[in-house]
Amino acid sequence: MRRARPGAAPRGTSERALTSVEAGFDFGAANDDVKDVVTNGSTETAEVRAEQRVVSKLWHITLTVSGAEAPLKEVRRGLEQLAHDHPFLLTSRYANDHAEIRYWEEARDLHDAAAVALRLWGEHRQTAKLPPWEIVGLEVIDRETYHQRIAEGYGPPPAAPVGVHPY
Repeated sequence: MRRARPGAAPRGTSERALTSVEAGFDFGAANDDVKDVVTNGSTETAEVRAEQRVVSKLWHITLTVSGAEAPLKEVRRGLEQLAHDHPFLLTSRYANDHAEIRYWEEARDLHDAAAVALRLWGEHRQTAKLPPWEIVGLEVIDRETYHQRIAEGYGPPPAAPVGVHPY
């Protein structure tokens, strides 16, 4: 018996066998289609399945980090590398002892969005050569709340200009 990844070619060969994964039972079915589908012995309609499907949302994240002073050039370079590594980064503001990072995250709920945001700085600290600062603030709001705040004239201004900027 050969032990290898599915689709991996045997050692010494240059060709790779292709494998495929079947589409889900609702692939191609429109949400407004009312088709009966048998799943685990019960019949349900596409409407019921659409209601049960977990839908992700966009969450606006503001992550604030702070710590011992670091040279501004190194902070800027690290944040620019973070923006390159994490392409959904909208804007970063920084000083020699703190920074604020704002971006959109797609997640199922607030808990998932916050968990991903809390890992962002630590996971990229080595690769982006970020300062050894700690997370001191986190705000996670849904898209509707973000736009409502902007429309009412309070809350953070829209994240334009995009990029890395000093305070």
